[in-house]
Amino acid sequence: KHPGAVTLRPARPQDARAMAEMSRDQIEAGLDWRYTPSRIAALIGEHDTMALVAGAGPHILGFAVMHFGDDEAHLVLLCVRPAQRRRGIGRGLLDWLLESARVAGIRTIGLELRADNAAALAFYRRLGFVQGQAVAGYYGAGIAAQRMMLRLGAG
Repeated sequence: KHPGAVTLRPARPQDARAMAEMSRDQIEAGLDWRYTPSRIAALIGEHDTMALVAGAGPHILGFAVMHFGDDEAHLVLLCVRPAQRRRGIGRGLLDWLLESARVAGIRTIGLELRADNAAALAFYRRLGFVQGQAVAGYYGAGIAAQRMMLRLGAG
């Protein structure tokens, strides 16, 4: 590995605080902080959830969390530090999770994002996600969610 190289690895319990703070500052800005360190640590420990971090040395640059069901998966969180965006980090995290989902026989992946997050909407559209319904007030504080879905394989 060369210095500054971004590596992906499963999240560890000691990553929970940094992941939670990124969620608070980037995803949940202006909302109640729901993905606290203890909640992230619980997600990391769940057997049907995969949590990944993208790092360079000791620094977490991004992370993703996906919950796996029998034939559907749900992307719970995907976050990349603003200064690190447009470097392929989010795509790398999502590619790892999508490949894991395919191997697990998952047919569809769903997610919700803030309806006012145009950059994230465009990112998911580029990866083949299609828009579903908008859900008014999903995040509270009058902030709507946009549901999106990706079908995997021929299922």
